[in-house]
Amino acid sequence: MRGIEYRGLTRIEGPVVITARSKNVGFNEVVAVYDRDEGRRLGRVVDMSDQWSAIQIFGSNTGLSADETRVEFLGKPMELRVGVGLLGRIFNGLGEPIDGYGDIFSSTCLDVNGLPINPYARTYPRDFIQTGISAIDGMNTLIRGQKLPIFSGNGIPHNRLAAQIVRQAKILSADESFVVIFCAMGVKYDVARFFLDDFERSGVLSIVVIFLSLADAPSLERLVAPRCALTAAEYLAYEKNMHVLVVMTDMTNYCEALREVSSIRGEVPSRKGYPGYLYSDLASLYERAGKITGAAGSITQIPILTMPNDDISHPIPDLSGYITEGQIVLDREFTQRGIYPPVAGLPSLSRLMKDGIGPGMTREDHKDVASQLFAAYSKVKQIRNLASIIGEEELSAGDKQYLKFEERFEQVFLAQGEMENRHINQTLDLGWNALAEIPRDELVRIKQELIEKYLDPILAGKQAPEPNRKEAW
Repeated sequence: MRGIEYRGLTRIEGPVVITARSKNVGFNEVVAVYDRDEGRRLGRVVDMSDQWSAIQIFGSNTGLSADETRVEFLGKPMELRVGVGLLGRIFNGLGEPIDGYGDIFSSTCLDVNGLPINPYARTYPRDFIQTGISAIDGMNTLIRGQKLPIFSGNGIPHNRLAAQIVRQAKILSADESFVVIFCAMGVKYDVARFFLDDFERSGVLSIVVIFLSLADAPSLERLVAPRCALTAAEYLAYEKNMHVLVVMTDMTNYCEALREVSSIRGEVPSRKGYPGYLYSDLASLYERAGKITGAAGSITQIPILTMPNDDISHPIPDLSGYITEGQIVLDREFTQRGIYPPVAGLPSLSRLMKDGIGPGMTREDHKDVASQLFAAYSKVKQIRNLASIIGEEELSAGDKQYLKFEERFEQVFLAQGEMENRHINQTLDLGWNALAEIPRDELVRIKQELIEKYLDPILAGKQAPEPNRKEAW
């Protein structure tokens, strides 16, 4: 059934066109715009008044004219066709197949804007996800249903880290794997190719749904791509009871597109030119993660954003940090020193970690070890500042022990191979090996019985190593 059609435009302003407003037109309604050669492109209503409607076109305005353009209001929001046939498919940012296999076979279409979840219906996340990466599992634990962004910068290997998480993530308690939704917004071809090749090489391509809005695609397509991806995730999680891991890169490109649209519409800018509703817009994406009572599935989000000039106080990471439950911050200095993954020890945190670790979930010593590692590494930073003033040779013997801890913590605990998948027990054992460099009476955050159980055997082996044998750590 065709909607109401109008001929002619009032004016054209870049990707936004203005036309006489039809009756019963709704905000975010889908519109078909036809040029004089009957070329069809989609758009959506982004603003209205009593006399006109502003339509945002997903594409260029080439070929449009004020007199000969036709506008058809379709009377429905933008929808995504969903079904189990989504798995293994590649779509563009508008949810259209680009892998050459045509539309999926399904009659179910869902509004890409989603529906708000009643907070009372949410289930508190508590299931530990093992990523096989010590810096995350040991100190910034990812929990099923959590939204945990990666704050990075240009030239830092955040893509390699995200691909490793996709390959290795599993729910330890049930030994369950994830279905992956991968959404790329404004990325270059080489980045998209890297992820596609990695998914294929690791054998997970059949359980991945990919949405690609590349750098040469219309920038406004980036605003729809994450909504299509999250709609697919909600269908697989809440209708098909699957555990879904959503990776979205790069949220900075999404926010730049949002700023572009806001500027075209003449809205009053806020911090650094971004619209004042940037917080609520980001929340409309991030808050679509979680677990819902009565549904066996879940959605876990890992948004990736590159901080302009490595500035963590920039509006995008700043507002993201308020909405999400922590962040993984990547350190440029670690990258320059060849430490992978370059996860910063102190700025990173997971606010749900405390509820997903411990006896029955990971191991009884997990909370104490993580707390002591944070405290010890924080003291190392203070000692480094002191050493820069008085010189390292003037430090006390106890301070020098902390510097040995720093080396072992960074080179053995944090650093690992890109294909190395560590079990949580191995991660915690490496944490104990690093803490063995600290005087025993300084381990004030660990229970005495845990020190006797896990640290004393390490110290005994360190004090009496076997002849002609290198220490295991």
